[in-house]
Amino acid sequence: MVVRPARHIENVRYAIRNVVAEAHRLETQGQHILYLNIGDPLKFDFQTPPHLIEAVHRAMRDGHNGYAPSAGILTAREAISRECANRGIPNISPDDVVVTTGASEALELALTALLDPGERVLLPSPGYPLYNALMAKLSTEGVPYSLDEENGWSLDLEEIDRLCTPGTRAILLCNPNNPTGAVLDREVLEGLLEIARRRGLVILSDEIYDKLIYDKPHVATASLATDVPILTFNGLSKGYLACGWRVGWMVFCNAHLMPELRAAVQRLADARLCGPAPQQYAIAPALDGPQDHIPEMMARLRRRRDLMVRRINAIPGLSVVEPAAAFYAMPRLQLPGVTSDEAFVMSLLRETGVLFVHGSGFGQKPGTTHFRVVFLPPEDILTAAFDRLEAFVHAHHAR
Repeated sequence: MVVRPARHIENVRYAIRNVVAEAHRLETQGQHILYLNIGDPLKFDFQTPPHLIEAVHRAMRDGHNGYAPSAGILTAREAISRECANRGIPNISPDDVVVTTGASEALELALTALLDPGERVLLPSPGYPLYNALMAKLSTEGVPYSLDEENGWSLDLEEIDRLCTPGTRAILLCNPNNPTGAVLDREVLEGLLEIARRRGLVILSDEIYDKLIYDKPHVATASLATDVPILTFNGLSKGYLACGWRVGWMVFCNAHLMPELRAAVQRLADARLCGPAPQQYAIAPALDGPQDHIPEMMARLRRRRDLMVRRINAIPGLSVVEPAAAFYAMPRLQLPGVTSDEAFVMSLLRETGVLFVHGSGFGQKPGTTHFRVVFLPPEDILTAAFDRLEAFVHAHHAR
């Protein structure tokens, strides 16, 4: 007997981790791999702030090891509502917040509560692969809208308006963006909100990288409108260096516009019991407590970003738009003979041990090829990786 899996997940792919299997195989053969593929700062020289670790430790010692309320503990939800006020998002009460197992679960709960099979959500391309995976899981349609590399990876409002149909329910933003590191201008966000307002759409705003900004300011989408239903997603993973704790949340902004959706999410949250309980006791200390680790982290990341941009743009046939946030970039390949970025990435890995992720795993404009680079590693590792990349390009793709 052969058990057939559900057909609706046949196209689920997660490029970020799919390439790792080959890297692990090579490691077992003795090859040294330089991992520039996954956005986990704790794999490198960053550490979770000690006061957050102490908060979780204290919660465990004090016996907070059972189930938490399904929407999250009150002190955490109160802290998130205060954080929203600090970000210019008005009128958020703790009842508008749901704490989840990472921002990924928050997105899944929201999409599950919002969509019927066959309905559509506009998704950024390039964008985080989870979005398409969730759409496939729910038997719904993810419709890509293009981010414009020539315009700092911004979006085209006319294209988005054109892509909307009667079956479209929402527009999803990743701002700051993974994989490009782009940050959307206020004027672009206001134009997007006008489309949502006119067409009766929900805005889903993934802002998990909002603390990791270099120069260009980040504007919270929900700070710009009180008459559009907006769900904002965030968590401790990136800005607070606690990826493995899986602490995230969603906020119903302008919740008076979507009471039934909020109730539906709450029913789903009840059904899965709760997010990790002790870790929720770090949310208030994170948001309300010392923020010293962020400027120190960003100073290091700025040096690494600048190194990455300088080295990539110095290699003939490669170019990269300077990221405005986070620790990702999406270099473009314009090399003779390269028609598949996945083949390029795998060949580079096997020959040099440098691991990137192919751009097609995130979506890209037809006819273009890219790869995503994570510039979290220290400068010496980045330098070694870019030395190998440059030598590989010169050896195989010289003009």
